[in-house]
Amino acid sequence: MLTLNEPIRQETVVLCCICGIGIEPNPAHMCVACLRTQVDITKNIPKQATIHFCKGCERYLQPPAEWFHAALESRELLTLCLKKLKGLNQVKLIDAGFVWTEPHSMRLKVKLTVQAEVMSGAVLQQVFIVEYTIHHQMCDDCHRIEAKDYWRALVQVRQRATNKKTFYYLEQLILKYKAHEHTLGIKPIHEGLDFFFPNEATARKMVDFLISVVPCRYDHSKKLISHDIHSNIYNYKFTYSVEIVPISRDSVVCLPRKLSHQLGGINAICLVYKITNSIHLIDVSSGQIAELNATLYWRHTFNSICNPKQLIEYTVMDIEPIKLKDRKFFPGQGTISNKHVIADVWLVKSCDLGINDSLIHTRTHLGHILNPGDTVLGYALSDSNINDENFEMLNKELVPDVILIKKNYVHDRTVRHRMRAWKLNHMLKNTDSMATDNNDYYEFLEDIEEDPEMRQNINIFRDRMKVIPVDTNESDPNFPCITLEEMLDDLTVDDIEVPKVLQ
Repeated sequence: MLTLNEPIRQETVVLCCICGIGIEPNPAHMCVACLRTQVDITKNIPKQATIHFCKGCERYLQPPAEWFHAALESRELLTLCLKKLKGLNQVKLIDAGFVWTEPHSMRLKVKLTVQAEVMSGAVLQQVFIVEYTIHHQMCDDCHRIEAKDYWRALVQVRQRATNKKTFYYLEQLILKYKAHEHTLGIKPIHEGLDFFFPNEATARKMVDFLISVVPCRYDHSKKLISHDIHSNIYNYKFTYSVEIVPISRDSVVCLPRKLSHQLGGINAICLVYKITNSIHLIDVSSGQIAELNATLYWRHTFNSICNPKQLIEYTVMDIEPIKLKDRKFFPGQGTISNKHVIADVWLVKSCDLGINDSLIHTRTHLGHILNPGDTVLGYALSDSNINDENFEMLNKELVPDVILIKKNYVHDRTVRHRMRAWKLNHMLKNTDSMATDNNDYYEFLEDIEEDPEMRQNINIFRDRMKVIPVDTNESDPNFPCITLEEMLDDLTVDDIEVPKVLQ
């Protein structure tokens, strides 16, 4: 029986039309070597290119005007190199990678593998190397820094006050909302700060932010630097002078008679209990509150008659809240505060306790937090030498002897500072806010601890340099205590309230 074998399949071989060797049939009828000699698919792709690099900030230029950071042989730098090749869109890119070069040679080599269809359907793949030369070019930001007059707009923030608590609060607002991110530099001055900007638009944005957070006014001026008569182009330097009202938190003011009538008949002597984009006033004897914006203040200018540096510590001997039916009201009276309780209180100076037991009577708005035996801070108007024209027009019999400002929770400030396990960020590293003799800054930190409403606008961070125990040995029950579990990293006080004052 005969076995039928399968026929042997022979591959079809044709001769190359140029060199004559046997090859598989293809549309070009040429071998790969001859095809490469006849056709070059990379002829429209440049083999050399230039990349601009800034030595000051170590960034690469991505045309037309974008600068970005990229490490050597990184994906970002490879993307920039491929974008510099104009004819790369005519072929299909298969692979790309860097060829090692000396880091200081200012040369970059990229090995590319491309494919293209040639001669009626034949696909040709080719490998080649593109060399990039790195040229140094200074970016606009570094150019402004190197120049002497690199800024184009200046915002001068000033406040002619005796303490800096308003500036500390303003600094935290600027940091929280990142209003200083476009500044070229920040320079501290005796009565304020100077912010330098590259153009007028960013400076105007800063001025609008200041108007929205603090009561202030501003003036605008410009100085001609150069003028091109052919193109009619003017080069100016702009200056914004911002003046914050010279009134700070916990100050006592004496209002003009016309302004007190305009604010609902409020008492002329008022306490500034809060500063936002307006001045918030309260009459400590009746609980009437009023809100004074910047426009109304500059129309009826007045100054503070007592500032926080004149506070005196008193001890509460007795307190008696005043009932609502015993309080006096009149037609046209302004808004009465619901958060405060008016009370009669009898005080003794803490320094005279046990020596001179003569009681001082006054009326206060802190009846909801004061108890007999507590210590409180206030101003002694009867013992103060006040030089104010509005105060001289008042009836001295109606002026209270003492105006209480706030409750004093901790007597020893050094102990309170040692137990404080949180900190604030600052715009300037070389600042004097952390100096040991800077009482304004530590008073500002104490206000943050005692006022939850104030903490809502400030970012608080944990101080890793301090470790605070859970249980303290302080005898004062009002001592601010906080655990490490409550101090979470990078959380604002919108999420946690730190530190909590135990009441």
